[in-house]
Amino acid sequence: MAASSCNVRVAVMGATGYAGAGVATYILGHPCAELIWVGSNTYQGARLDKACPWLRGRTNLVCQAQDVDLAARGADVVFMAQSNGFAMANAATALNLGAKVIDLSGDFRIKDTAVYERYYGRQQAAPELMAEAVYGLPEITGDAVRGARLVANTGCYPTGAVLGLYPLLAAGLISDQDIIIDATSGVSGAGRAKHALAYHYPEINETLTAYRVGNHQHTPEIEQALSMATGTNLVVTFSPHLAPISRGILSTCYARKAEREPVEGMAARCREALQAAYAGRPFVRIMPEGESPTTKATLGSNYCDIGVFEDPRAQRVIVVTAVDNLGRGAASQAIQNMNLMLGLDETLGINQPPLFP
Repeated sequence: MAASSCNVRVAVMGATGYAGAGVATYILGHPCAELIWVGSNTYQGARLDKACPWLRGRTNLVCQAQDVDLAARGADVVFMAQSNGFAMANAATALNLGAKVIDLSGDFRIKDTAVYERYYGRQQAAPELMAEAVYGLPEITGDAVRGARLVANTGCYPTGAVLGLYPLLAAGLISDQDIIIDATSGVSGAGRAKHALAYHYPEINETLTAYRVGNHQHTPEIEQALSMATGTNLVVTFSPHLAPISRGILSTCYARKAEREPVEGMAARCREALQAAYAGRPFVRIMPEGESPTTKATLGSNYCDIGVFEDPRAQRVIVVTAVDNLGRGAASQAIQNMNLMLGLDETLGINQPPLFP
């Protein structure tokens, strides 16, 4: 297939989970892609629109067993939207059959094997693919994504945090020491197949919960991505929270100003740096002075909204970002990566405005 082809054949493994179903939905509306195969453990043998009723009238595909050999034959791109461990065991087969692979799990995001194994609690069984995989955050690593065979789609929490902080670190406006990130996600981040008591409506409604504080698997991913901006081994404090909303992530990031930077006008300089860094990038929106992003304003979209504030007393810059965890934090970002991999316009299939209310 030519890189600029507008006849991309797509297979989605894990097509009935939140992320995989999102990918399938976007592909069905993509002007240059065709959904030819879907796999599901839970709904094997059932039509996709049985598992995903919003797709009635859009597809007749039947969910197949999660056989990568069947998925990759005839496909130009295979999306792997399965649990951690699946892609590292199956990506090589798809690649050897000539398909490009976009992995939505954490299997190939972390380049340090020891760090991966510590945070994910499993052996890295495909270190050669881990080394090859390109980290898929288009505004930061887009040049490397173009032409890649294997892309590790950025995690949901790191997406907003890294987009908000990376340009400020690269410009030397904030210190790489003592960065704190508090992020709150909707319940869909736990996945569609969760049945634990903590995710039942009476347990999760009308309460906020911090979880995996100090050992969340997205901590080293954030550190690795931000370290690319500084050339140092950056360390952050990251605390995730769960909110009783379906989808969305709001991240509040606290960073000390760089030592050489004056206190006065910190937020304005950071806002200008963000505007310059993302000029011409269609999916990052910088908020006007004094305005803070909301998850509602990014719902169902590929946008990342970024607001910047200052606390002169503490000599800190405060960056607030909002993304849809299932869109920009998963499915639509995966489509953006696919577009770049194939030499297509990065906005194809994902340029819809957010849903409201």
